[in-house]
Amino acid sequence: MNQRARIVMTGEEVATLLKEGRKLQLATINQDGTPHLVTMFYGLSDDGRLIFWTYAKAQKSRNIDRDPRVTCLVEVGDDYGDLRGATIYGTALPYDDVMDAGMRITARMTGQDPEPMRPMVELTGRKRVAYIVEPGRVVSWDHRKLHGSS
Repeated sequence: MNQRARIVMTGEEVATLLKEGRKLQLATINQDGTPHLVTMFYGLSDDGRLIFWTYAKAQKSRNIDRDPRVTCLVEVGDDYGDLRGATIYGTALPYDDVMDAGMRITARMTGQDPEPMRPMVELTGRKRVAYIVEPGRVVSWDHRKLHGSS
């Protein structure tokens, strides 16, 4: 078995990684074809899909409106032997419940029950739009498997 095959994560392992992570790198496509890359806090839908929100006039929103293809990277670990990650190639679809998105993201950002922060989320959400990522292809790695420690 080659080294690449040894470090691929199962679907369950990817789901665990997404539950443990808090931030993702989001790549959208600029009008000139170059990537637009930003760090975003994210939430998860009940079925484990990535949810994020942003200001309606943000570059990433304009890019998604024009071309909804996105790439999302979630990675954890500091040392090479501890790196785990997943790159999700997919489509960003409008997520109509902006408040739900905001509450899910706030819960993950803070690690706390977001209910006491609802007024702040409502205020912030007025100028935001939300998206859910419909995954296409997922590429994953867990370097801990190189040493049999996962």
